[in-house]
Formats: sequence, C-alpha cells, structure tokens
Amino acid sequence: MSSAVAARGGPQRAEPFFYGGQAVIEGVLMRGPRHWACAVRRRDGSITLVEEPLSSKLYTSRVWSRPFLRGVQGLLEMLHLGTRAIQWSARVQAGDQGIELSSGAMRGSMVGSVVVALGIFVALPLVLAGVLHRGQTGLVFGVIEGVARATILVAYLALIGTLPPIRRLFQYHGAEHKTINSFESGAAVTVASVRRASTLHPRCGTGFIVVVAFVGFIVFVPLAVLPWPLLILSRLLLLPVIASVAYEGIRLLTRIRRTAVGRVLLVPVLATQRLTTREPDDSQIEVAIAALAAVRAKGDRPADALSLAS
Repeated sequence: MSSAVAARGGPQRAEPFFYGGQAVIEGVLMRGPRHWACAVRRRDGSITLVEEPLSSKLYTSRVWSRPFLRGVQGLLEMLHLGTRAIQWSARVQAGDQGIELSSGAMRGSMVGSVVVALGIFVALPLVLAGVLHRGQTGLVFGVIEGVARATILVAYLALIGTLPPIRRLFQYHGAEHKTINSFESGAAVTVASVRRASTLHPRCGTGFIVVVAFVGFIVFVPLAVLPWPLLILSRLLLLPVIASVAYEGIRLLTRIRRTAVGRVLLVPVLATQRLTTREPDDSQIEVAIAALAAVRAKGDRPADALSLAS
C-alpha cells in the first residue's frame, strides 16, 4: 500500500500519500490517510460502501511513526482493518442470501484462521525439520526449517489459487493493484485506464510476506542451536520483530524500486504476487475504483504511515 512521511528536522515537506488496499469477499478495502472505505458488489449487481475514520490511536498516535514501531503498527493495521472489512463483506454477502452471521461466529472463524496459519507456517516447518534432521537442533536444522517454510508458503498460495472462491478473491486483489497503479501513474482512474495497468505492485502484502520469510530465515538459522522449548518460543516471540524489520525493508525497496539494484531485489516480491493476483473483469475494477474514490473524497492530509497492499 502506501507511505507518506513528512521530513523531520528543519522545514517539513509533505510527501504524497500512497493509497493501499486489500481484497475482501466480492469487494475491495482502500485505506486513506485518515479514513478507510470498503466497496462490495451485492448479488443484485449494485455496489454498497462502508466508510469510517481511522480514529484509533493505532492510526493517529505519532509514536507509531517511529522506525520499527511503524512495522508493528503496519502488521496490526493489516489484521485490524482487514478483519473488519472481511467481516463486513461476509455479512453483506450472507444478508443477500438471507443468512445471518453472528459476531461470535465471525470471531471464532478469524481465531481459527490464525491458529491454522500458525500451524501451517510455524509448527509444520519445525516438525518437518525435526523429522528430516532426526530431532536434532542446530544450523542445518535451521536451514531445513527455512527452506521448508518457503516451500510450504509457495505451495499453499499456488494450491488455494485453484479454488474458485479464492480465485475471485485474487481477481479483486488484482483490481486493487491495477487501480492504485493507474492512480499513481497519473492516468485517469476509469475502467478503461485501470484495465491497462499491471496487477503487480511493490507495496503488497504478499511481497511483505516474502520479505518476512527472508528476514525470518536470517534470524532463525543462528537461533536453531537452542533447545526445543526455547526454539519454539523464539519463533513466536520474534515474529513482531521480524515483521518490523521486513516492513522497513519494504520501505527501502519502495524508495529504490527504479534503480538497477531495486529492480533486482523486487523480482521475488513481484513474482510471488503472480500467485495471489488474477486479471479482474470490469465489474471488479468498478468496485476497486468505488473504494478508492470514497477515501479520496475525504481530502485528508497525509498521515505519517506506510500501508501495505495485500
């Protein structure tokens, strides 16, 4: 997604705010400087919108603008806003089918998703490394664990992309990227213009996950010499630290993306997005445009933050 960082020390120069978003069920979330909006296509073909200010101190406190702390903020924002938008989009779709979803059921589903994610991307690589290395920890164990985690991640994204509902979600992800790319290029944000834009974007949640995996590999391999209890604890406790470092890495890649080094470093970040984006149709592009238009209409001043598209 986006960054808008005011220069510190001396006269402040406001930089453009870069919008970011996320695909939800039959829709797109867009995050602006001080507001967020989510547009969803109803079953009758109409588009419905929800828009709210970012009033929580998670978004407004300048404490979160500091290096590395802003990485924690970015991760929490992805979870918080993403969860709210997905819950709302699910209720819209369920309501169109005459189904009522309780808050308890939605929370239970989200908690279950987090538990499954930890099991697949934290526990499973540890188990595989333990089996392949005969239960012994050490540097070789750490390398096996890191390779296993990367392999599982790529295989998981490739597999779920074959499921029709997820494929539609990935089409909305593509619509979100294309809309932001068109806007940032200075082109008109119309269906015809957006259709020509790329589905790949350097500030993407998928790319963030790639950088997290890389940083995690660098951090976790030396710690693989720890005994099993501390080994498992380190994987859980260091996740926010790794996410913060990865966040700063994404910021750096965004700044140098037009240089030769930046283009090379962005290759795995953009390549992985081919697993999580698909070409959208015009109706999906219309939804993404509606969400972006809703937050742009607020005319907020830029916030000192960076959001990740996902």
